[in-house]
Amino acid sequence: MAKLPKKHQFLDLSDYGRSSGHWIASKLQHTAFTPIHVTTLFIITGFTAIGFLLNGYLITSAFFIILKSIIDAADGELSRLKKSPSYVGRYYDSIADLLLNFCFLLTFWYITDISIIFMLIAFFGIQLQGTLYNYYYVILRNSVQGDSTSRVFENSKPKALKGESQSRVNLFYKIYNTLYICFDKSIYYMDKNASHSKPFPKWFMTLISLYGLGFQLLLMSLMLVFKLQSFVIPFFIGYSVLIIVFVCIRKLILKP
Repeated sequence: MAKLPKKHQFLDLSDYGRSSGHWIASKLQHTAFTPIHVTTLFIITGFTAIGFLLNGYLITSAFFIILKSIIDAADGELSRLKKSPSYVGRYYDSIADLLLNFCFLLTFWYITDISIIFMLIAFFGIQLQGTLYNYYYVILRNSVQGDSTSRVFENSKPKALKGESQSRVNLFYKIYNTLYICFDKSIYYMDKNASHSKPFPKWFMTLISLYGLGFQLLLMSLMLVFKLQSFVIPFFIGYSVLIIVFVCIRKLILKP
């Protein structure tokens, strides 16, 4: 089930795991497995990748990073198949992604001679990249009546959906907001008027998908396959330059 109406669907370079994720979700649709269980599974898969990376099994680690990306797509697919949207699940997924990103980069720092300062800069950069992608994608989804579980501005506790408790929603929102607020506000202040634009064209969204988490993990995996683990942290620092490019395209070409 798509997040966007067919008219507005675009080539999402970060969404290569969607078809496999949908297949996994379809097998779990009529079982007791919930999207929360699937999210927990991708956390385990991510730490498995880290374990192999620490022990020098680069290609195996790359495989599990890609598998994590595929399973990451499956939790949302399962939620849509079961018709059970959840704010708890949405926040849990995002919290897990951020913590895994930090652990991935911390591991690359540990196995190389890179400065911890550069590792922290790369982490901030990779989170800003993903936030920019999500910011524009959520704006698009909301403007064309697509999936609405994610909100353009996560600045207040949402009302719990059917089947989830308000107290759990409040707790996960608080954790999410603590972890993401600096990234969300940074991107918002770079492009405050983005939500007033007409629906973004497909070519622009495809460009932005270069910053989607799935594509970021694909790049990490490719560098591991080619034994370029020492370049992962410097690469993602330099990759952040495109943030300015994408924001300028939106402001200068896709004006409200």
